[in-house]
Amino acid sequence: MTHEVVVVGSVNADLVVSVDRRPAPGETVLGSDLATYPGGKGANQAVAAARLGARTAILGRIGDDGHGDLLRAALSEAGVDLGHLLVTPGPSGVALITLDPDGDNSIIVSPGANARLAPSDVDAELLSAAVVSFQLEIPLPTVEAAARAADAGGARVVLNLSPARAVPDDLLALCDPLVVNEHEAAYLLGAGDEPEAMATALLARGPRSVVITLGAEGALTADATGVTAVPSPKVEAVDTTGAGDAFTAALCLRLARGDTLADAARYAVRVGAAAVRKPGAQSSYPATDEDLPV
Repeated sequence: MTHEVVVVGSVNADLVVSVDRRPAPGETVLGSDLATYPGGKGANQAVAAARLGARTAILGRIGDDGHGDLLRAALSEAGVDLGHLLVTPGPSGVALITLDPDGDNSIIVSPGANARLAPSDVDAELLSAAVVSFQLEIPLPTVEAAARAADAGGARVVLNLSPARAVPDDLLALCDPLVVNEHEAAYLLGAGDEPEAMATALLARGPRSVVITLGAEGALTADATGVTAVPSPKVEAVDTTGAGDAFTAALCLRLARGDTLADAARYAVRVGAAAVRKPGAQSSYPATDEDLPV
């Protein structure tokens, strides 16, 4: 196979402002100077996987604006194959991010060119990789078409249900794993519960396996062998933006290389922990295993 990991997803410019506290409805607060970083869940995962040494490609769309130039350059510098990064007239996707002193963020996404990634853009040959990763910042019909093509080509389908939305059962049935955080798990199930119970309930919904990310507490995996808790190394968080994408990218890389789901998650929590120690998303991603906390 030419690629170990193919990412089908969004490519955004992250516009970040740090604040002492996030504003209440109708309130104005002062923030830091605006910082612009390359981002988007799809691009973040592609960059993180490529930095860790995976042969990586991305299928996505950028605009013909200055943000698009920035995003293409960042992907190229990381070593991502850009043969299927398409250009759409108009604006690129943008994420508006506020960052508080604890490193937690709130994000609004303006999809821009991402909203124009269509089922007709799907290339079945590209998707015959070891693992194909999806998120939900692109149109759902495109995710469905590409996931079916990836599964038919023998790829392992990984879906990060973010931002959370309802998805059809036949898409869930292709997921190996479905990756969610606690909020996304509760959305899909209709109610929150203890993580172990949610992992079991999610598995009963039809995916072949499930991963629930738990932030600083690590992750849970669930598959036919049972539920496994995977603790995270303890680090000082500076900026959590894109940490979940780094986790998913590392998970995909290790699954592509034959790790069990639990072993892949053990590696992924270290990569996710490394990513919170620096500001920005892609700028925080580690390049070697020596950069990972233990």
